Amino acid sequence: MIDAAEARRILAEAELIVPRQEAAAAVRRLAKEISAALGDACPLVLSVMGGAVVVTGQLLPLLGFPLEFDYLHVSRYGDATRGGELDWIAAPRAKVAGRSVLLVDDVLDEGITLAAVKQRLLERGARECRIAVFADKDLGRAKPVAADFVGVRLPDRYVFGFGMDVGGAWRNLPEVYALKRG
Repeated sequence: MIDAAEARRILAEAELIVPRQEAAAAVRRLAKEISAALGDACPLVLSVMGGAVVVTGQLLPLLGFPLEFDYLHVSRYGDATRGGELDWIAAPRAKVAGRSVLLVDDVLDEGITLAAVKQRLLERGARECRIAVFADKDLGRAKPVAADFVGVRLPDRYVFGFGMDVGGAWRNLPEVYALKRG
């Protein structure tokens, strides 16, 4: 993780791209869309750690239907800014066979991680696997998976805040920033 002084410098130079009011409104809209689609399914909601902790923590209390909650931890990034090999840190403990599953993640970037997780859940017998992301990055090219529920659309820049980190810092911000261009 970067040190506190470096984290503060990065934030001071960053560009605010999703203000906190817009982020909160996006989560409320996600909750309504998810409720309409899965409210009768008693789904298994799987939070993709660690980035999804912020959106999941705000989303779950807004879902007014019965659900089971669990998590999984898969990463391609670690503390790096570019994705590497997929690392399965923790698999869900809940049974997925025959279930409607909702994966919740912070950002759909290249889509490699979410595509692999979705494929693994379907191979383990999930009846359906839908994806909700707080943010979907516009990369200008096709991705191997699409989100069923999207909070905000982001430009193809390195972003942090609202669950997304920069050098291990700033997941806790209630808004989203982009690194300074240059």
